[in-house]
Amino acid sequence: MTRDGGPRTTGPGRRLRRHAVRGTLSALAAVVVATPFVGAWSYDGARRAVSPQSEPPVVETDGAGGGIVKARAGAPVVLAYHDINPDPTNDYTLTPRQLDAQLAALAAAGYRSLTTEEFTRYLTTGASPAPRTVYLTFDDGTRGLWAHADQVLARHRMHAASFLITGAVGTHRPYYLSWAEIDRMKSSGRWDFQDHTHLSHERAAVDAAGHQGSVLSNRLWLPKEKRLETENEYRLRVRGDLDESLRAFSGHHLPAPRLFAYPFSETAGPTNLAARNTSVLERLLRERFTASLTNVSSRPLPAGPRAAAARRVERLEVLRTMSTDAFVERLNERICRSPAEIPEPLRNPEQWQFPGSPSGTGLTALTGTGAAQGTYVSAVHLPLGTADWNTYRVTATVGRLSGTGTSASIEVGHGSLHPVSVTVSEAGLRVTERPAGGTARVTTGKLTPAARHRLTLEVSPGGVRVTVDGGHAVVARATEHPDPARTSGGVSLAVRDETAGTAAWPRFTALRIAP
Repeated sequence: MTRDGGPRTTGPGRRLRRHAVRGTLSALAAVVVATPFVGAWSYDGARRAVSPQSEPPVVETDGAGGGIVKARAGAPVVLAYHDINPDPTNDYTLTPRQLDAQLAALAAAGYRSLTTEEFTRYLTTGASPAPRTVYLTFDDGTRGLWAHADQVLARHRMHAASFLITGAVGTHRPYYLSWAEIDRMKSSGRWDFQDHTHLSHERAAVDAAGHQGSVLSNRLWLPKEKRLETENEYRLRVRGDLDESLRAFSGHHLPAPRLFAYPFSETAGPTNLAARNTSVLERLLRERFTASLTNVSSRPLPAGPRAAAARRVERLEVLRTMSTDAFVERLNERICRSPAEIPEPLRNPEQWQFPGSPSGTGLTALTGTGAAQGTYVSAVHLPLGTADWNTYRVTATVGRLSGTGTSASIEVGHGSLHPVSVTVSEAGLRVTERPAGGTARVTTGKLTPAARHRLTLEVSPGGVRVTVDGGHAVVARATEHPDPARTSGGVSLAVRDETAGTAAWPRFTALRIAP
């Protein structure tokens, strides 16, 4: 018996007890010895998940912002960046020095950066916190945003939005951001995070021949079944990807994203979707986001009422090959101006674009020399900067009209869903309305024959009143319930000469725009 009255352990039982005690002590010793190493391993893993940040570059800023238009008030300009790295290997990666120079120019011109909340509030209400604003977006969620861009933003006290491919976060390190870096960026107050799909930012075969297309905007080819996805399979796949992305935001304690950026900006590219499936994709996005962003659009959709109605915003994509001068020039094309700020567009040749015309075509093609090739030339005046014009007056004088083979045209509401064009020849008038999804409506009239005519177009959301030579008047696009977002847009001009051997083209000798 033991002293406490318990049974005495002898023989094999006593030996087993000794072994158990020794095993316990050995395990405790192993834990004590291993604890520092486990702690060090965990710390090292956390440290490696957060890359060191580089110091912002030293950039000469004298004269920065001098060429950027200082509009009185207007819509935000939306810029699209990708990666930032001091040693770029592609055109989508800017150096920290380039980013710094661009933000310095914006700041010097009085531009304030917006948060996503402020930007979406502008889209829904038209309210802006400052006269001149910019919304900075970065696609893909690359590590360079934390390592190289963050401190540049800090220097200029600016905010930006990173559009995450949530399924790529933490993978292919060090290319993509880690969740730990995202948490640091969120805590800084300089960043918020929006959606760029979960794992649909890639291309795959979209037909039996293996042609590649965006997996978000196309039905995929299923090689085992030797067929395309069905419409329902496509719908379920895309819905699942979008919802998985939203779950990733929630699971990492990020606010639900308000905006979605199309992969590859393939909103206007080829697709094997039927029209109803394109609508399915748009519906899936509209159910989850306030608006989608793209760098390519079939019609001008800068941030503003027109884009808000379409729930799609066109951005200016900034590439490494873009010089500072080119950056300023492209930026100025997108800055919203009021009709009062550019009363005489013919005095500003840099404000005109000539889509479809031979390289080198300039404003003189409309004011004197005509087209270098062919019988027709047209030009658009600041299609992005005037996209939301809906109440203004255009007065123009056209000369050198001869017979029926020459004419000149003015279009108002350019890029809208209901543009109106007015064409005059020596003795004729034609007013053409082109409602989206409808049949063109044409009104014609006779004019007193003359080589020179004066036109006045009074534009409002409810209609366009056309007056020629102070007398002949036509009202077009009249509606009782006007929708400014549907009819807004600026001015384009065109001249035509189908007379063989004519030495003098029709020309615009005057053009004025007023509120």
